[in-house]
Amino acid sequence: MVKIAVDLMGGDNAPASITEGIMSAVKENGELEIIAYGLKGSYTGDHPQIKFIEVTEKVESEDDPVRAVRKKKDSSLVRAAEAVKDGTADACVSAGNTGAIMSAGLFVVGRLKGVERPAIASLIPNTSGKGIMLLDMGANSDNKPKHLYQFAEMASIYMEEIEGRKNPEVGLINIGSEENKGNEVTRAAFELLKESDLNFTGNFETRDIISGTIDIAVTDGFTGNIVLKTIEGTAKSMMMEIKDIFMKNTKNKLAASVLRNDFGRVKDLLDYREVGGAPLLGLDGYVLKAHGSSDALAIHNAVRQAVRMAESGALEKIKAKVGDNHE
Repeated sequence: MVKIAVDLMGGDNAPASITEGIMSAVKENGELEIIAYGLKGSYTGDHPQIKFIEVTEKVESEDDPVRAVRKKKDSSLVRAAEAVKDGTADACVSAGNTGAIMSAGLFVVGRLKGVERPAIASLIPNTSGKGIMLLDMGANSDNKPKHLYQFAEMASIYMEEIEGRKNPEVGLINIGSEENKGNEVTRAAFELLKESDLNFTGNFETRDIISGTIDIAVTDGFTGNIVLKTIEGTAKSMMMEIKDIFMKNTKNKLAASVLRNDFGRVKDLLDYREVGGAPLLGLDGYVLKAHGSSDALAIHNAVRQAVRMAESGALEKIKAKVGDNHE
């Protein structure tokens, strides 16, 4: 059985939605075992595929990430990460404090030898129907060209082994498609990627994230986080505006009833709940960051994604690739 450690206390809707999500996941997959870490009373079920382990601490959203991981040894997040480190679990999932999850990955699970900067990657839904992986999403504010190159290496293996995309296309986020565009970092990263054995397609403009067909968009963590939050904010505002328009008068309400299914598909297109979570690439184990506002569906899909990661063998291939190029 695949064993997934889950932090019951992480996220805006913990522990209720996390518990509901893992219950749904085990009902779907009879070969899955969940090791759920939470405070007393956070899980009161008795499902045979869920093992509850009571902890005494919780990492709060306002906690300093590094200090919390180092001080709160019996927190649900740290214990879940330790389960991956010691082999008790094949992967762990948390919807908690992003910085703390990254810190737990680095200080508890550990960084892969040869990886200078782990990255948070996220699969962004788009109109191509397959989505695009964007990284880094905020693990690092400043990056060197070789970091961006390494992000592309790790993401390519992830997309091939876990998402099933052979020879995935890689683009470098920039302010224009021309080869000489960008700052010193992006120009140097462009040369590294161009000379690599990756399927590099050149510079990529963020206006094409929602409509583009490439598989991976690489950037530094500062830019990536801004891009992600801009997309999320725009999508939320647009859906609210559309709802307001359709509720404006009786005629619009009638039109809304006719077009409800079509607009439902638009809403689903940008629904973060459908993509699971954001893997932390570059760690010596599988760690998945679910959205902070995750409901039961999002947690279900995050656990499903963690299972695919654990069964993929991608980690060993990342180790081999990184070791080959960064000894």
